[in-house]
Amino acid sequence: MTDDMGHPPPNCQQRGDFKAAVLRPDQISVHLPRPLIAIPFRFCEVPAFHDRTDPAHGPRGINAAVTVPAESSKGVASAPNAVAYALQAPEGAESAMAASQGRTGMKVGFIGLGNVGGKLSSSLLRNGVDIAVHDLDAGLVDAFVERGAGRGGCPADMMDSCDAVITCLPSPAASDAVMQEMLPKVRDGRIWMEMSTTDEAEVKRLGVMVIERGGAAVDCPVSGGCHRAATGNISIFAGCDRATFERIAPLLKTMGRRILHTGGLGSASILKVVTNYLATANLVTCCEALVTSKAAGMDLNTAFEAIRISSGNSFVHETESQVILNGSRDISFTMDLVKKDVGLFQQVADKAGVPLEISPMLVRIFEDGIARYGERELSPNIVKRLEEATGLDIRAPGFPSEILDDESEEPGHEVEPMGRPKTGG
Repeated sequence: MTDDMGHPPPNCQQRGDFKAAVLRPDQISVHLPRPLIAIPFRFCEVPAFHDRTDPAHGPRGINAAVTVPAESSKGVASAPNAVAYALQAPEGAESAMAASQGRTGMKVGFIGLGNVGGKLSSSLLRNGVDIAVHDLDAGLVDAFVERGAGRGGCPADMMDSCDAVITCLPSPAASDAVMQEMLPKVRDGRIWMEMSTTDEAEVKRLGVMVIERGGAAVDCPVSGGCHRAATGNISIFAGCDRATFERIAPLLKTMGRRILHTGGLGSASILKVVTNYLATANLVTCCEALVTSKAAGMDLNTAFEAIRISSGNSFVHETESQVILNGSRDISFTMDLVKKDVGLFQQVADKAGVPLEISPMLVRIFEDGIARYGERELSPNIVKRLEEATGLDIRAPGFPSEILDDESEEPGHEVEPMGRPKTGG
Protein backbone atom coordinates (compact mmCIF):
# COMPACT_ATOMS: atom_id res chain seq x y z
CA MET A 1 0.00 0.00 0.00
CA THR A 2 1.43 3.35 -1.03
CA ASP A 3 0.67 7.03 -1.01
CA ASP A 4 0.60 9.15 -4.17
CA MET A 5 4.42 9.23 -4.17
CA GLY A 6 4.68 5.44 -4.14
CA HIS A 7 5.72 5.21 -0.48
CA PRO A 8 3.86 3.32 2.25
CA PRO A 9 2.08 5.56 4.79
CA PRO A 10 4.21 5.99 7.93
CA ASN A 11 1.50 4.50 10.13
CA CYS A 12 0.95 1.38 8.03
CA GLN A 13 0.49 -1.63 10.31
CA GLN A 14 0.94 -5.29 9.53
CA ARG A 15 -0.33 -8.32 11.38
CA GLY A 16 0.16 -11.78 9.98
CA ASP A 17 -0.76 -11.83 6.29
CA PHE A 18 -2.97 -8.75 6.57
CA LYS A 19 -1.95 -5.14 6.09
CA ALA A 20 -3.90 -2.02 6.99
CA ALA A 21 -3.24 1.67 6.95
CA VAL A 22 -4.89 4.55 8.74
CA LEU A 23 -4.85 7.34 6.20
CA ARG A 24 -4.93 11.10 6.68
CA PRO A 25 -7.20 13.16 4.40
CA ASP A 26 -4.23 14.07 2.20
CA GLN A 27 -3.46 10.36 1.71
CA ILE A 28 -6.96 9.16 0.82
CA SER A 29 -6.32 8.44 -2.87
CA VAL A 30 -4.67 5.05 -2.60
CA HIS A 31 -3.80 2.49 -5.28
CA LEU A 32 -3.49 -1.09 -4.08
CA PRO A 33 -1.55 -3.91 -5.75
CA ARG A 34 -4.54 -6.20 -5.20
CA PRO A 35 -8.24 -5.28 -5.05
CA LEU A 36 -9.49 -3.39 -2.05
CA ILE A 37 -12.10 -5.18 0.00
CA ALA A 38 -14.55 -2.32 -0.33
CA ILE A 39 -16.96 -1.40 2.44
CA PRO A 40 -19.80 0.44 0.70
CA PHE A 41 -21.17 2.53 3.56
CA ARG A 42 -20.26 5.35 5.91
CA PHE A 43 -18.93 4.08 9.21
CA CYS A 44 -17.37 5.51 12.32
CA GLU A 45 -13.68 4.89 12.98
CA VAL A 46 -12.74 1.54 14.47
CA PRO A 47 -9.77 1.89 16.83
CA ALA A 48 -9.09 -1.81 17.24
CA PHE A 49 -7.13 -3.64 14.56
CA HIS A 50 -7.47 -7.37 14.46
CA ASP A 51 -7.96 -10.09 11.91
CA ARG A 52 -10.87 -12.47 12.06
CA THR A 53 -10.53 -15.92 10.58
CA ASP A 54 -13.27 -18.52 10.51
CA PRO A 55 -11.58 -21.94 10.43
CA ALA A 56 -14.50 -23.45 8.51
CA HIS A 57 -14.74 -20.77 5.86
CA GLY A 58 -11.28 -19.25 5.49
CA PRO A 59 -10.23 -15.62 5.86
CA ARG A 60 -13.09 -13.35 6.88
CA GLY A 61 -11.36 -9.96 6.71
CA ILE A 62 -10.34 -7.37 9.26
CA ASN A 63 -12.56 -5.36 11.59
CA ALA A 64 -12.20 -2.00 9.91
CA ALA A 65 -14.23 0.91 8.67
CA VAL A 66 -14.09 3.16 5.66
CA THR A 67 -15.66 6.54 5.16
CA VAL A 68 -16.11 6.50 1.40
CA PRO A 69 -18.90 7.08 -1.11
CA ALA A 70 -21.20 4.08 -1.47
CA GLU A 71 -20.01 3.34 -4.99
CA SER A 72 -16.22 3.64 -4.57
CA SER A 73 -14.32 1.61 -7.12
CA LYS A 74 -12.40 -1.44 -6.03
CA GLY A 75 -8.71 -0.72 -5.57
CA VAL A 76 -9.19 2.99 -4.92
CA ALA A 77 -10.42 4.72 -1.80
CA SER A 78 -11.41 8.34 -2.29
CA ALA A 79 -13.11 10.48 0.35
CA PRO A 80 -12.28 14.15 0.96
CA ASN A 81 -12.10 15.40 4.54
CA ALA A 82 -12.41 11.91 5.94
CA VAL A 83 -10.35 9.23 7.61
CA ALA A 84 -10.27 5.93 5.76
CA TYR A 85 -9.11 2.49 6.71
CA ALA A 86 -7.97 0.50 3.69
CA LEU A 87 -7.24 -3.19 3.99
CA GLN A 88 -5.50 -5.63 1.74
CA ALA A 89 -6.44 -9.29 1.64
CA PRO A 90 -3.89 -12.09 1.84
CA GLU A 91 -2.95 -14.07 -1.24
CA GLY A 92 -5.89 -16.23 -2.31
CA ALA A 93 -8.49 -14.32 -0.32
CA GLU A 94 -9.89 -12.64 -3.43
CA SER A 95 -10.70 -16.03 -4.99
CA ALA A 96 -12.36 -17.16 -1.77
CA MET A 97 -14.40 -13.96 -1.71
CA ALA A 98 -15.37 -14.26 -5.36
CA ALA A 99 -16.46 -17.87 -4.91
CA SER A 100 -18.95 -16.77 -2.28
CA GLN A 101 -20.21 -13.71 -4.14
CA GLY A 102 -22.66 -15.33 -6.47
CA ARG A 103 -20.46 -15.33 -9.58
CA THR A 104 -22.07 -18.50 -10.89
CA GLY A 105 -22.95 -17.35 -14.39
CA MET A 106 -26.58 -16.87 -13.38
CA LYS A 107 -28.50 -13.87 -14.63
CA VAL A 108 -30.67 -12.45 -11.87
CA GLY A 109 -33.77 -10.30 -12.07
CA PHE A 110 -34.67 -8.18 -9.04
CA ILE A 111 -38.17 -6.73 -8.63
CA GLY A 112 -38.73 -4.20 -5.85
CA LEU A 113 -36.07 -1.56 -5.12
CA GLY A 114 -37.49 -0.15 -1.88
CA ASN A 115 -35.85 0.20 1.53
CA VAL A 116 -34.74 -3.43 1.71
CA GLY A 117 -34.83 -4.49 -1.93
CA GLY A 118 -32.67 -1.59 -3.04
CA LYS A 119 -29.96 -2.58 -0.58
CA LEU A 120 -30.06 -6.31 -1.34
CA SER A 121 -29.90 -5.71 -5.08
CA SER A 122 -27.03 -3.27 -4.54
CA SER A 123 -25.05 -6.06 -2.87
CA LEU A 124 -25.53 -8.24 -5.94
CA LEU A 125 -24.55 -5.42 -8.29
CA ARG A 126 -21.56 -4.40 -6.17
CA ASN A 127 -20.21 -7.94 -6.18
CA GLY A 128 -20.34 -8.50 -9.92
CA VAL A 129 -23.60 -10.43 -10.33
CA ASP A 130 -25.32 -10.01 -13.72
CA ILE A 131 -28.51 -8.29 -12.56
CA ALA A 132 -31.51 -6.62 -14.19
CA VAL A 133 -33.93 -4.58 -12.08
CA HIS A 134 -37.57 -3.47 -12.12
CA ASP A 135 -39.65 -1.19 -9.93
CA LEU A 136 -42.79 0.88 -10.36
CA ASP A 137 -40.61 3.91 -9.58
CA ALA A 138 -38.76 4.52 -12.84
CA GLY A 139 -36.30 6.81 -11.06
CA LEU A 140 -35.06 3.95 -8.89
CA VAL A 141 -34.54 1.79 -11.98
CA ASP A 142 -32.68 4.60 -13.76
CA ALA A 143 -30.32 4.98 -10.80
CA PHE A 144 -29.44 1.27 -10.90
CA VAL A 145 -28.94 1.31 -14.66
CA GLU A 146 -26.51 4.20 -14.26
CA ARG A 147 -24.53 2.02 -11.87
CA GLY A 148 -24.35 -0.88 -14.32
CA ALA A 149 -27.53 -2.92 -13.81
CA GLY A 150 -29.70 -4.01 -16.71
CA ARG A 151 -33.16 -2.54 -17.25
CA GLY A 152 -35.46 -5.47 -16.57
CA GLY A 153 -38.60 -4.37 -18.36
CA CYS A 154 -41.80 -6.02 -17.16
CA PRO A 155 -41.89 -9.00 -14.74
CA ALA A 156 -42.77 -11.38 -17.58
CA ASP A 157 -39.71 -10.32 -19.56
CA MET A 158 -37.52 -10.83 -16.50
CA MET A 159 -38.77 -14.36 -15.87
CA ASP A 160 -38.23 -15.11 -19.56
CA SER A 161 -34.65 -13.83 -19.68
CA CYS A 162 -33.28 -14.48 -16.16
CA ASP A 163 -32.21 -17.69 -14.44
CA ALA A 164 -33.61 -16.47 -11.11
CA VAL A 165 -36.07 -13.69 -10.34
CA ILE A 166 -36.11 -12.17 -6.85
CA THR A 167 -39.14 -10.30 -5.55
CA CYS A 168 -38.94 -7.98 -2.55
CA LEU A 169 -42.33 -6.30 -2.28
CA PRO A 170 -44.42 -4.59 0.42
CA SER A 171 -47.36 -7.00 0.61
CA PRO A 172 -48.62 -10.47 -0.37
CA ALA A 173 -51.01 -8.77 -2.81
CA ALA A 174 -48.11 -7.10 -4.60
CA SER A 175 -46.26 -10.41 -4.85
CA ASP A 176 -49.37 -12.08 -6.28
CA ALA A 177 -49.79 -9.36 -8.93
CA VAL A 178 -46.16 -9.74 -10.04
CA MET A 179 -46.39 -13.54 -10.06
CA GLN A 180 -49.46 -13.50 -12.31
CA GLU A 181 -47.39 -11.58 -14.86
CA MET A 182 -44.41 -13.94 -14.58
CA LEU A 183 -46.18 -17.30 -14.57
CA PRO A 184 -46.62 -17.68 -18.36
CA LYS A 185 -42.84 -17.39 -18.73
CA VAL A 186 -41.88 -19.92 -16.03
CA ARG A 187 -40.18 -23.01 -17.43
CA ASP A 188 -37.71 -25.72 -16.45
CA GLY A 189 -34.76 -24.38 -14.50
CA ARG A 190 -36.26 -20.99 -13.63
CA ILE A 191 -36.16 -19.99 -9.95
CA TRP A 192 -38.49 -17.62 -8.09
CA MET A 193 -36.98 -16.23 -4.89
CA GLU A 194 -39.49 -14.44 -2.65
CA MET A 195 -37.66 -12.11 -0.25
CA SER A 196 -40.77 -10.24 0.89
CA THR A 197 -42.21 -10.78 4.34
CA THR A 198 -45.32 -12.73 3.46
CA ASP A 199 -47.81 -15.37 4.56
CA GLU A 200 -46.74 -19.02 4.57
CA ALA A 201 -49.91 -20.16 2.81
CA GLU A 202 -49.59 -17.47 0.15
CA VAL A 203 -45.97 -18.21 -0.68
CA LYS A 204 -46.84 -21.91 -0.92
CA ARG A 205 -49.79 -21.16 -3.22
CA LEU A 206 -47.65 -19.11 -5.57
CA GLY A 207 -44.70 -21.47 -5.27
CA VAL A 208 -46.76 -24.48 -6.31
CA MET A 209 -47.71 -22.65 -9.51
CA VAL A 210 -44.04 -22.12 -10.28
CA ILE A 211 -43.12 -25.73 -9.48
CA GLU A 212 -45.96 -27.10 -11.62
CA ARG A 213 -44.45 -25.29 -14.60
CA GLY A 214 -41.02 -26.81 -14.02
CA GLY A 215 -39.49 -24.03 -11.99
CA ALA A 216 -38.29 -23.87 -8.38
CA ALA A 217 -39.59 -21.65 -5.59
CA VAL A 218 -37.87 -20.32 -2.47
CA ASP A 219 -39.12 -18.08 0.32
CA CYS A 220 -36.01 -16.27 1.56
CA PRO A 221 -36.86 -13.29 3.78
CA VAL A 222 -34.16 -11.31 5.56
CA SER A 223 -33.70 -10.27 9.18
CA GLY A 224 -31.35 -7.89 10.95
CA GLY A 225 -32.29 -4.38 9.83
CA CYS A 226 -31.84 -2.21 6.75
CA HIS A 227 -28.39 -1.14 7.94
CA ARG A 228 -27.14 -4.70 7.60
CA ALA A 229 -28.89 -5.18 4.28
CA ALA A 230 -26.85 -2.24 3.01
CA THR A 231 -23.52 -3.91 3.85
CA GLY A 232 -24.34 -7.48 2.83
CA ASN A 233 -24.26 -8.57 6.47
CA ILE A 234 -27.95 -9.29 6.99
CA SER A 235 -29.26 -12.76 7.90
CA ILE A 236 -31.32 -14.69 5.36
CA PHE A 237 -33.73 -17.60 5.91
CA ALA A 238 -34.37 -19.94 2.96
CA GLY A 239 -37.29 -22.35 2.63
CA CYS A 240 -36.97 -24.83 -0.24
CA ASP A 241 -35.69 -28.30 -1.09
CA ARG A 242 -31.99 -28.88 -0.52
CA ALA A 243 -31.08 -29.08 -4.21
CA THR A 244 -32.59 -25.67 -4.89
CA PHE A 245 -30.87 -24.25 -1.84
CA GLU A 246 -27.49 -25.37 -3.17
CA ARG A 247 -28.22 -23.64 -6.50
CA ILE A 248 -29.09 -20.28 -4.94
CA ALA A 249 -26.66 -20.38 -2.00
CA PRO A 250 -24.01 -18.26 -3.79
CA LEU A 251 -26.59 -15.50 -4.36
CA LEU A 252 -27.77 -15.66 -0.75
CA LYS A 253 -24.18 -15.52 0.49
CA THR A 254 -23.63 -12.39 -1.60
CA MET A 255 -26.65 -10.58 -0.14
CA GLY A 256 -26.22 -11.82 3.43
CA ARG A 257 -23.72 -13.09 5.98
CA ARG A 258 -25.61 -15.77 7.91
CA ILE A 259 -27.76 -18.07 5.77
CA LEU A 260 -30.14 -20.57 7.36
CA HIS A 261 -31.86 -23.33 5.38
CA THR A 262 -35.10 -23.53 7.35
CA GLY A 263 -36.73 -26.51 5.60
CA GLY A 264 -39.37 -26.71 2.89
CA LEU A 265 -41.15 -23.90 1.07
CA GLY A 266 -43.01 -21.68 3.55
CA SER A 267 -40.84 -22.49 6.56
CA ALA A 268 -38.75 -19.35 6.18
CA SER A 269 -41.85 -17.15 6.12
CA ILE A 270 -43.05 -18.64 9.40
CA LEU A 271 -39.73 -18.03 11.13
CA LYS A 272 -39.47 -14.54 9.66
CA VAL A 273 -42.74 -13.40 11.26
CA VAL A 274 -41.74 -15.14 14.50
CA THR A 275 -38.57 -13.07 14.66
CA ASN A 276 -40.38 -9.86 13.63
CA TYR A 277 -42.92 -10.45 16.38
CA LEU A 278 -40.12 -10.73 18.94
CA ALA A 279 -38.50 -7.54 17.63
CA THR A 280 -41.81 -5.68 17.89
CA ALA A 281 -42.45 -6.86 21.43
CA ASN A 282 -38.92 -5.78 22.33
CA LEU A 283 -39.41 -2.35 20.72
CA VAL A 284 -42.52 -1.70 22.80
CA THR A 285 -40.88 -2.84 26.03
CA CYS A 286 -37.78 -0.72 25.30
CA CYS A 287 -40.06 2.30 24.88
CA GLU A 288 -41.76 1.55 28.18
CA ALA A 289 -38.44 1.01 29.94
CA LEU A 290 -36.93 4.29 28.69
CA VAL A 291 -40.02 6.37 29.52
CA THR A 292 -40.31 4.79 32.97
CA SER A 293 -36.61 5.42 33.63
CA LYS A 294 -37.02 9.10 32.72
CA ALA A 295 -40.17 9.41 34.83
CA ALA A 296 -38.32 7.89 37.79
CA GLY A 297 -35.63 10.57 37.53
CA MET A 298 -32.96 8.52 35.79
CA ASP A 299 -30.53 10.04 33.31
CA LEU A 300 -31.39 8.51 29.91
CA ASN A 301 -27.76 8.09 28.83
CA THR A 302 -27.11 6.16 32.02
CA ALA A 303 -30.32 4.16 31.66
CA PHE A 304 -29.37 3.16 28.10
CA GLU A 305 -25.97 1.96 29.29
CA ALA A 306 -27.44 0.09 32.26
CA ILE A 307 -29.73 -1.84 29.93
CA ARG A 308 -26.95 -2.43 27.42
CA ILE A 309 -24.64 -4.14 29.93
CA SER A 310 -27.39 -6.09 31.66
CA SER A 311 -29.51 -9.18 31.16
CA GLY A 312 -32.13 -6.87 29.67
CA ASN A 313 -29.98 -6.07 26.65
CA SER A 314 -31.02 -6.98 23.10
CA PHE A 315 -30.36 -6.28 19.45
CA VAL A 316 -33.38 -3.96 19.38
CA HIS A 317 -32.12 -1.98 22.37
CA GLU A 318 -28.62 -1.59 20.92
CA THR A 319 -30.06 -0.31 17.64
CA GLU A 320 -33.56 1.15 17.87
CA SER A 321 -33.20 2.60 21.36
CA GLN A 322 -30.36 4.73 20.02
CA VAL A 323 -32.46 6.41 17.31
CA ILE A 324 -35.33 6.79 19.79
CA LEU A 325 -33.02 8.71 22.12
CA ASN A 326 -31.63 10.71 19.21
CA GLY A 327 -35.15 11.74 18.25
CA SER A 328 -34.93 10.74 14.57
CA ARG A 329 -36.65 7.38 15.21
CA ASP A 330 -35.46 6.39 11.74
CA ILE A 331 -34.98 2.69 11.07
CA SER A 332 -36.57 2.76 7.58
CA PHE A 333 -39.53 0.74 8.87
CA THR A 334 -43.08 1.99 9.34
CA MET A 335 -46.05 1.27 11.58
CA ASP A 336 -48.18 -0.30 8.85
CA LEU A 337 -45.44 -2.87 8.19
CA VAL A 338 -45.22 -3.68 11.91
CA LYS A 339 -48.98 -4.21 12.06
CA LYS A 340 -48.81 -6.45 8.98
CA ASP A 341 -45.99 -8.58 10.43
CA VAL A 342 -47.57 -9.02 13.85
CA GLY A 343 -50.85 -9.86 12.13
CA LEU A 344 -49.11 -12.57 10.11
CA PHE A 345 -47.61 -13.97 13.31
CA GLN A 346 -51.07 -14.00 14.89
CA GLN A 347 -52.37 -15.97 11.90
CA VAL A 348 -49.65 -18.57 12.40
CA ALA A 349 -50.58 -18.89 16.07
CA ASP A 350 -54.31 -19.08 15.33
CA LYS A 351 -53.74 -21.82 12.74
CA ALA A 352 -51.65 -23.78 15.24
CA GLY A 353 -54.18 -23.29 18.04
CA VAL A 354 -51.89 -21.28 20.31
CA PRO A 355 -53.80 -18.88 22.64
CA LEU A 356 -51.58 -15.78 22.61
CA GLU A 357 -51.88 -12.85 25.00
CA ILE A 358 -49.15 -10.36 24.08
CA SER A 359 -49.58 -10.50 20.29
CA PRO A 360 -53.15 -9.12 20.26
CA MET A 361 -52.01 -6.35 22.60
CA LEU A 362 -49.23 -5.37 20.20
CA VAL A 363 -51.72 -5.20 17.35
CA ARG A 364 -53.92 -2.85 19.38
CA ILE A 365 -50.94 -0.64 20.31
CA PHE A 366 -49.91 -0.20 16.70
CA GLU A 367 -53.48 0.29 15.53
CA ASP A 368 -53.64 3.16 17.99
CA GLY A 369 -50.29 4.49 16.78
CA ILE A 370 -51.48 4.40 13.17
CA ALA A 371 -54.72 6.20 14.11
CA ARG A 372 -52.70 8.95 15.81
CA TYR A 373 -49.70 9.38 13.53
CA GLY A 374 -50.52 7.68 10.23
CA GLU A 375 -49.63 4.29 8.81
CA ARG A 376 -46.36 5.51 7.27
CA GLU A 377 -45.03 6.86 10.57
CA LEU A 378 -41.67 5.37 11.58
CA SER A 379 -42.26 2.43 13.90
CA PRO A 380 -40.00 3.60 16.81
CA ASN A 381 -42.27 6.64 17.11
CA ILE A 382 -44.67 4.35 18.92
CA VAL A 383 -42.85 5.85 21.93
CA LYS A 384 -44.75 9.11 21.26
CA ARG A 385 -47.87 7.55 22.80
CA LEU A 386 -46.05 7.41 26.14
CA GLU A 387 -44.31 10.76 25.62
CA GLU A 388 -47.73 12.37 25.17
CA ALA A 389 -49.25 10.51 28.12
CA THR A 390 -46.45 11.58 30.48
CA GLY A 391 -45.37 14.92 29.00
CA LEU A 392 -41.79 13.65 28.86
CA ASP A 393 -39.27 14.11 26.06
CA ILE A 394 -37.42 10.82 25.53
CA ARG A 395 -34.31 12.22 23.90
CA ALA A 396 -30.70 12.34 25.06
CA PRO A 397 -27.46 13.74 23.63
CA GLY A 398 -24.79 11.70 21.87
CA PHE A 399 -26.91 9.13 20.03
CA PRO A 400 -26.86 8.69 16.22
CA SER A 401 -29.71 9.68 13.92
CA GLU A 402 -29.48 6.47 11.94
CA ILE A 403 -28.26 2.94 12.51
CA LEU A 404 -24.99 2.12 10.77
CA ASP A 405 -23.39 -1.29 10.41
CA ASP A 406 -19.93 -1.13 11.98
CA GLU A 407 -18.81 -4.48 10.57
CA SER A 408 -16.99 -4.87 7.26
CA GLU A 409 -18.63 -6.78 4.44
CA GLU A 410 -17.76 -10.47 4.63
CA PRO A 411 -18.51 -13.58 2.58
CA GLY A 412 -21.70 -15.25 3.72
CA HIS A 413 -21.87 -18.74 5.16
CA GLU A 414 -24.51 -21.28 6.00
CA VAL A 415 -25.56 -21.47 9.64
CA GLU A 416 -26.13 -24.98 10.97
CA PRO A 417 -29.00 -25.41 13.47
CA MET A 418 -27.73 -26.26 16.93
CA GLY A 419 -27.97 -29.98 17.67
CA ARG A 420 -28.48 -30.94 14.04
CA PRO A 421 -25.93 -32.78 11.84
CA LYS A 422 -24.09 -30.52 9.41
CA THR A 423 -25.43 -30.42 5.85
CA GLY A 424 -23.58 -27.63 4.05
CA GLY A 425 -21.00 -24.86 4.21
